Amino acid sequence: MSADPDRLGIFVTSPQHMKHVMGVVSAAYKAGKKVKVFFTYKATHLTKHPDFLRLSKLCNAKDLAICAKSYSCEGYDAEKDIPRGLAKGQMNSQEYHAEMIGECGKYLSL
Repeated sequence: MSADPDRLGIFVTSPQHMKHVMGVVSAAYKAGKKVKVFFTYKATHLTKHPDFLRLSKLCNAKDLAICAKSYSCEGYDAEKDIPRGLAKGQMNSQEYHAEMIGECGKYLSL
């Protein structure tokens, strides 16, 4: 699959960047761009941030995911504690991240 120049991939690893994630996603959608977001490592704590539910409503379900392994490593139960705004299928793996890199013509790491 070739990368879509109108699709932005956002790889979120730090729990300090929710304001930036929300700003970039909002701006991209206003500009008519497609966005995929993947939360991993310490950024999985952002699933408990009040803005996460708002983010989940901005993104299509297939375009928002978190790393289930990282979520578990950070002390959450990836089977029983699905974050508000996500479905079980959005609890994903680093394979999602790899696919995101191939699909997105632009890529941002926060």
